Amino acid sequence: MRKHAGRVLSIIMVLALVFTMAACGSKENAKEASNGTTTAIGVGSGKHGDIKVEVTFTDEKIMDVKVLEQKENEVLSEPVYTHLKENVMQANSADVDVISGSSVTSKGYLDAIQDAIVKSGIALVAGSGTADAKQTEESEQTYDVVVIGAGGAGFSAALEAAEAGKSVVILEKMPTVGGNTLISGGEMNAPDNWVQHALGITDDSPELYYQDTMKGGDNLGQPEIVKILSEQALGSAEWLRDEVKVEFLSDHLFQFGGHSRKRALIPIGHTGAELITKLKTKAEELGIKIKTNMKAEKLLTDESGKVVGVDASTNGQKVTFHANKGVIIATGGFGSNIEMRKKYNPELDESYMSTDTPGTTGDGIVMAQAVNADITNMENIQTYPICDPVTGVISLVADSRFDGAILINQGGTRFVEELERRDVISKAILAQEGRYAYQFWNQEIADIGKTIEVHQDEYDQLVKEGMLYKADTIEDAANFFKVDVETLKETISKVNEYAKTGKDLDYNHRGGLVSLEKGPYYIQKAVPSVHHTMGGLVIDTKAHVLSTEGTVIPGLYAAGEVTGVVHGANRLGGNAISDIITYGRIAGQEVAK
Repeated sequence: MRKHAGRVLSIIMVLALVFTMAACGSKENAKEASNGTTTAIGVGSGKHGDIKVEVTFTDEKIMDVKVLEQKENEVLSEPVYTHLKENVMQANSADVDVISGSSVTSKGYLDAIQDAIVKSGIALVAGSGTADAKQTEESEQTYDVVVIGAGGAGFSAALEAAEAGKSVVILEKMPTVGGNTLISGGEMNAPDNWVQHALGITDDSPELYYQDTMKGGDNLGQPEIVKILSEQALGSAEWLRDEVKVEFLSDHLFQFGGHSRKRALIPIGHTGAELITKLKTKAEELGIKIKTNMKAEKLLTDESGKVVGVDASTNGQKVTFHANKGVIIATGGFGSNIEMRKKYNPELDESYMSTDTPGTTGDGIVMAQAVNADITNMENIQTYPICDPVTGVISLVADSRFDGAILINQGGTRFVEELERRDVISKAILAQEGRYAYQFWNQEIADIGKTIEVHQDEYDQLVKEGMLYKADTIEDAANFFKVDVETLKETISKVNEYAKTGKDLDYNHRGGLVSLEKGPYYIQKAVPSVHHTMGGLVIDTKAHVLSTEGTVIPGLYAAGEVTGVVHGANRLGGNAISDIITYGRIAGQEVAK
């Protein structure tokens, strides 16, 4: 809900409007039509840029709100706008509560409406209050399978169960589907894949992928779990491509830190939106019920200890979902739950921002513990090294690092191999002056992966924040952030030489450095943010959740970041999507048996 200070500010704005109207009666940027309606345009600041709306008024009432321009994620933002529009029109005011979990987008939308109200010069009459919560859910519902969480793992599980002929419902506590999958880059590791073949990469294999993943997690992942991941990742990618109709780039791959080969498939658009949009469409085609704003609160068990359902709530209404076959937990990790982070790793306190969605709060782990589920690796929490210092959001523009961009400190020197593991790079950044770093690249590198082109909105926002700068010369780039110019020139001279020889004598860059001889140049300031929690529920190779005694909890399955046995001490880039799709599918197949 909006804080008290926000309501006080709204009252002050209304009073200011009254006094302004009394003084001059002006209507700034408002248009009056012959039919008696007035329209005004307002602007507010969303999470990824400005939100521009057009508000229509008739007889001192808000009759319509249209979003003209916005840069928020469409899958996430559209349900938010629809819900808030209804409340705004009912209250005849922009002073309504934001939607929990989408507070920044909500506030930007409401601020834009308030801006339009002020510009219209209209004194609005009081409305009848916010729209009443719709009590449309039956209090008792029965399905074969209940899935908790509408991210990549949840959708994959639901699709497999539905394909097996089972009735399925997905419960999602947020107003929109997608979870962290939606806001991710969506890249997926798959050894020996079709794009590798097209690019002439013929020396990758499931075994090599297995070795990279185990080593990347300090050998703390459970070998039999990782083995299945490495053997089935390609099949999961092909399932997404052929059955779900996800489109991947046909001519480009990423080699994330810790991997010995380029093997990460890239969805079109370079984000998880391609995955979630197609997964949701497929779910709807199969008749899977999707309940948003439905918070799972408690797992239900019978006398034998079998999980047989879920108690949930929506808009204050209690709803019980009975599961004939079982319940699948796919609720993600706990990166946005500061208290839970501090419980297991006190170092990762309020001083760290998070890349995760606000709904990533560990609910599934806590619910499962209440029925004696075992947990592991909870102290292992990953930070992503290249994030926006203003918002903490992961930078997808900075995926140019996988195409040759370098990392430098305030002194202008490199300090780590740019394709090292995420945890290694994050620790190296935090050891630098100011606990931040800069990513530096040129147009040649930008053209390889086109990360600026496909993430133009993010690029524009970073430029607006002063966190990214495009320069014609090295000197101009360095001066913008007061980086030592001469040292940076020396660093770039070395990089250019290493690019020619193919040998990085300083950090042994495994992907091969790219010449920075020609501009224009880009320099971006970055800090690490909490990104992934490796710990979670203990599962077996069939995605059954295990108890603290090591036995299967009947009727309970889990997949994705909510589990803690796959990635060990550190997750390699591109492995999250491989994990959630592979084990989500396994969970759905197993519960349907």
